[in-house]
Order: sequence, then C-alpha cells, then structure tokens
Amino acid sequence: MATDFDLTQLPTRAPAGFHKGETQRELKRIRQELVSWQERLYAENRRSILIILQGMDASGKDGLIRAVFSGLNPQGVEVHAFKEPTHDELAHDFLWRIHQRTPPKGMIHVFNRSHYEDVLITRVTGLVDAAEARRRFARINDFEKLLQQAGTTILKFYLHVSEQEQRERLLERVHDPAKQWKYEAGDEDKARQWPQYRAVYEDVFRHCNPASCPWHLVPADQNWYKAYVVAATLRDTLAALHPDFPASKAARPA
Repeated sequence: MATDFDLTQLPTRAPAGFHKGETQRELKRIRQELVSWQERLYAENRRSILIILQGMDASGKDGLIRAVFSGLNPQGVEVHAFKEPTHDELAHDFLWRIHQRTPPKGMIHVFNRSHYEDVLITRVTGLVDAAEARRRFARINDFEKLLQQAGTTILKFYLHVSEQEQRERLLERVHDPAKQWKYEAGDEDKARQWPQYRAVYEDVFRHCNPASCPWHLVPADQNWYKAYVVAATLRDTLAALHPDFPASKAARPA
C-alpha cells in the first residue's frame, strides 16, 4: 500500500543530543564491529547484503562509502556506481545491468545509485511518463522480492540533503580545487530542479517501500551523522542475521 511522504517536513540534520566528536568515536567502534560481522558473513557463505544509496546530487554518497566501508575486507565488499546506461545496456530491459551486480552469497555489495535512477532522472528529463513509472515500480518490487527470497537482505538509504546545503556543495565544486573534478556542466540545472527531484523521490517512497524492504531516510546535511546512521543500521542488520563461522570440514560427518 502506498504511504504518503513529504520530504520538506523531514529533518536534514542530526537530532538534538548528537554531538560530532562523540558520534565519530561511536562510528569508529561500529566499524570495528562491522569488520567482525563481515568476516562471519563471508565465511558462512549462505546470505548476502545489498546496500542501495540514493540521494540528490551532492548528497555525499561517495564520501559516505569511504567513511563506512573503507576499513572492511575488500575481498567481501564491492561497490558499483550506476551512471548513464551504455548503448548495450539500453538494448536490454532496465533491470538487466542491475541484476548482474547483485551480491552472491557471502558478499556485501554497495550500489552508488541504482535501478531507482530509471524512475527518477528519467522522469525529471521526460524520458519516462507517470504510467511507465508505475509499471516499473511493480517490476522493482518484484525484483527486490526475488533477491530477498534468494537470501539477500536489502538496505535502502535515501540521503536527505536540504536544498540550501546542496547548493553550497555544488558551489564548492566550482571554487575548491580538490572538488573541481566533480563539477559537471549540468550541476546548476540539478540545483534548480530540486523540487522536481523531490516529487519523484516521494513517489518512489510511496510505491516501493514494503515492510520487508523499507527506505531509511537519513538526514545528510552533516556527513558525520549520515555515516553513523548507515553504519549503525548495517551493524544492527548483521547482528540480527547473526552469521557464524561454519564448522571445519574435518569436523563434519562423512
């Protein structure tokens, strides 16, 4: 059932009581826990985790990936960034390129953008109308259900950055030499289109938000809080799954 969402009414900053230094120290502790849980997930080799990161341009997806996942064993984690589809990808259905990157057993895969781009930017640019978007919502829900039935736990995060914060970050790409490589000619247009992107994101949350696979809407104006929320959610998810090391082959009955 569709649920109503209004992003303008949701916070983009940490709740009162959260302090940067203390939260960063807690994030460091959580990352150590993640190292242990990831090792168990990989050794168990029965289940997998898919992490989907979405957000407005300049919401900080790249920085979040570094802050949360850089300390994990790269043998058990892969990051996939989905940009404009190639000619070959466009020749297939919109989920074709996504399915090839879903995690096998024992792995954690992180999607920097995802299949949701095909019901977001495509709508803002007019490539997909509302009727086609709704058909794709149904296909996305079925696709995610298929992954869950195959043993993949899906965590979907929307990094909720304010319109003002987005503008400031996009402006940094113009003036900060360390960030100029991120600048694209269409950045100004993206900033002006914040209301249009907000509307299509709200539509996604209304139609692709089942109880078994809900969206986590993360306040993203402060990078330290954003990283903490994602890391803590992943830690809690792994703890609930409680993967464990398998018995040694020598100890197994013949």
